[in-house]
Amino acid sequence: MPVPYVPTLGPVHPDSALPGLFHAVLEAAGMDDFLPYDKDRRWSSRKEERVLVDAVEQGPERTLVPTLVERGAGMVKVYVYGTAPGSLSVGADLAQKLTAAHGAGKARIVWFLGADQPEAYARGGTRVQLKEFTRPGAGPDVPVQEYAHLPEGAGFAAFAEEMAADGFQFLYGHMQAGTAGPVLTVLCDGRVAGAIGPMETMPDSDERTRLLPQYFGVLPEHRGRGYGRALWRAAMRWGHECGAAYQLLQTEVGGASDRLCAAEGLTSLGYVQQRDCA
Repeated sequence: MPVPYVPTLGPVHPDSALPGLFHAVLEAAGMDDFLPYDKDRRWSSRKEERVLVDAVEQGPERTLVPTLVERGAGMVKVYVYGTAPGSLSVGADLAQKLTAAHGAGKARIVWFLGADQPEAYARGGTRVQLKEFTRPGAGPDVPVQEYAHLPEGAGFAAFAEEMAADGFQFLYGHMQAGTAGPVLTVLCDGRVAGAIGPMETMPDSDERTRLLPQYFGVLPEHRGRGYGRALWRAAMRWGHECGAAYQLLQTEVGGASDRLCAAEGLTSLGYVQQRDCA
C-alpha cells in the first residue's frame, strides 16, 4: 500500500492497524450504519458506500476492492492496490462489469502512488497530507473570528452561495440546522472573504483524537492577500488547543491548498488518482 487509504473510510494515520481496518470495513458491508470512527457519520444518517465483499479479488500481483456508492444514480468504485502491469485495466473491467450488474450510473477506478513518485505523475489527483500537532504553531497574520461572532451584515450566505462549488452552501445548510461545529472566517471591509470549517474532532480507530477535514476557501477577488494562510493557521491552532493529535487532508496536486500545506511543513503520504471508466 503506497498510501494508507482504506476503501469507504479514506486516508488513515500511517500508524493505524490497516489489516484490522480492512476487516472492519468488510464486516460493516452488510449494514447501513457507520463505523464509530468513520468521519462521514457527521453528514448523514446512513453510510452510502459499502464494499461489494463477494466481488473482492486478491492475488499475489494485485488486490481489487469494489464498492457501491448508493447516492444519486449510483457508482461502482474499484480500489486498485498493486502496481503489476495491467492492474488498472483489470480494475476498469471489473468496475464496468459490476456497474452493469448493480444498475449503477457510473464506474470509477481509484489507485495510489507513493510519496516518492515524481509529482508530475500525480497531476490531476490529490495528495494525502499529514499534520501532527506537536506544538501550537504560528498564529494567523490577520484577524480571524468564528461565524457565531460575526457582525450583522457580514454576508456569509452570499459567500456560501458564491463558493457553492467548494461545498460551502452544503456546509451553510448544516450551520443553519445547528449540526456543524464552529466555522472560522476572515473579513474584508466587513464582509466574509474566506472561511474554514467546521472545526470538529473525532477519535480514530486507535482512540487518537484527530481534527476532521474542513471546507476551506477564499473568494477569488481576495486571494493572494494571506487570508488562506491566516485561516489555516487559526484552524490548526484550534486543533492543537482542542487536543487533536493530527489531521489528514487531501489536496489537489499543485493547487493553492497543496502549496500552502507544503509551505507549512506537512508530510506527504502519497497520491490518490481516480478515473471514470467509459
